[in-house]
Amino acid sequence: MKWMKKTFEEVVLFARTGLNPRQNFKLGQGNNNYITIKNIKNNSLVIDDNTDVVDDEAIKLIHKRSQIKKGDVLFASIGRMGDMFIIEEEPIGWDINESVFAFTLNTNIVKQKYFYYIFRVKSTLDYLISNSSGSTFKSIKMNQLKKMVFDIPQLEEQDYIISVLDKVCDVIEKRKQELEFLDNLIKARFVEMFGDPIINSFGWKIVNIFEVVGGKVSNGFFSKRDDYCDDGNVSVLGVANIVNRMYSKVDELPKTNADLKDIEKYEVKYGDMLFCRSSLVAEGIGKASIVPEGVHDRVLFECHVIRLPLDLDKCVPEFMQTLSTMDFFRNQVIAQSKTATMTTIGQDGILKSNIILPPIEKQREFYDFIKQVDKSKVAVQKTLDETKLLFDSLMQKYFG
Repeated sequence: MKWMKKTFEEVVLFARTGLNPRQNFKLGQGNNNYITIKNIKNNSLVIDDNTDVVDDEAIKLIHKRSQIKKGDVLFASIGRMGDMFIIEEEPIGWDINESVFAFTLNTNIVKQKYFYYIFRVKSTLDYLISNSSGSTFKSIKMNQLKKMVFDIPQLEEQDYIISVLDKVCDVIEKRKQELEFLDNLIKARFVEMFGDPIINSFGWKIVNIFEVVGGKVSNGFFSKRDDYCDDGNVSVLGVANIVNRMYSKVDELPKTNADLKDIEKYEVKYGDMLFCRSSLVAEGIGKASIVPEGVHDRVLFECHVIRLPLDLDKCVPEFMQTLSTMDFFRNQVIAQSKTATMTTIGQDGILKSNIILPPIEKQREFYDFIKQVDKSKVAVQKTLDETKLLFDSLMQKYFG
C-alpha cells in the first residue's frame, strides 16, 4: 500500500470561517438557520427549535466570508473539536458562525469521508487538545491546523477503508437507536404512571425541589486538566458524563490526585443528583444525572457540576432523574439560567425549581419497571461496547 505524506495546506485548498453577529447583524430575525458548533454532531447537521435564525441580509453578509458550498467540510473549532459535517447538498437557507471552519478539500488527494475519519483518530484528537487554548472549553486556531501533516493512501484504498468503517458505524448507530428507544420506553411509562407534570392531571403534590434535599448542595472539585494522569488516586466526573444515570464510562473517566479531605468532600454516592452548571448551549444547562447503586469508590465530581444529595425517604433517584428530563422541569431550569459566552446556572437556580412528588411507593414501583428495562439496556450496551472496540481496532489498523 502506497501512502503519501501531505500537509494540511496540500489537502485543504480553501479554509475559512463564518461570521459572528457583533455589529454585523442580529440573531432571532428571519427564517435562515445560523449554524454553530452545537449543530454539528457526528457528521450530522442537527437543526431544531433551539437553532438561531437570521434574516436574508445577514445570510448574504455571512456568505461573503464563509463561501460554503456542496462538498465542503464543516469543522467544529471549539468544545467538541474536530466534529465535522460534510455538506452533501447546496446550502440554502443557512450559514455558519466563526467557531465553525469550512474546508474545501483537494479531492484528487483525499475523500471527504476519509478526511472525516482522520479526525476520529486518537493521535489527531490528541494533537487538537495539546494545541488548543481555553480553560473551560478548548478551541483550536486555524494556524495550528495548518501545521498538521497526514499520511494518506491512494484514493482506491481510501474508498475501501471508508466502506469498512461506515458499515461498523452503521451498527453502532443502530445500537444507539435501540438504547434511545428503551429510554423513551421509560419516559412513556413515567407519563403513564404520573401523567404530564405540566398538566398534573393526577393531582400530585407540587413542592420545591429543596424539600427532597437530604444534605448540603455544593459545587464540585477543582482540578486542572494539566494535572490529569493515568495513575491518579481518584476519577473525575465532569459535565460530559452527565447523561442519564452515570452508568457508563466510569472506568474511562480521567484520573487525578486528591487528598483525603477533598475525597471526603466530593466523592459521589448513590442518592446524589448531579447537574451541569455550565454549557456552550442552552439545552445542555441543568442536565441531570444520578449516581447508580454500586458506583466505584473515589469518583469525584468536578467544579462545573452541582451536587444535590437526595433524601431517599422522600424520593427515588431514578424517578427524579426521569422527571428532570421532562419539559416541566427543563423549562424551569432554562428560565433560571444566564447566557453570555456560555450558558450557566447556579445552585439557587436549581433550587427554585418545583417538582411533582407522588407517594414514595409509587416512585418505587416506577423504579421496578426501570430495572426490568435496564436488563435489555445492559445487553444492548454490551453489543455497542463490543462494536466500538471493533471500530477502535480498525482505526488502529488503518491509521496507526
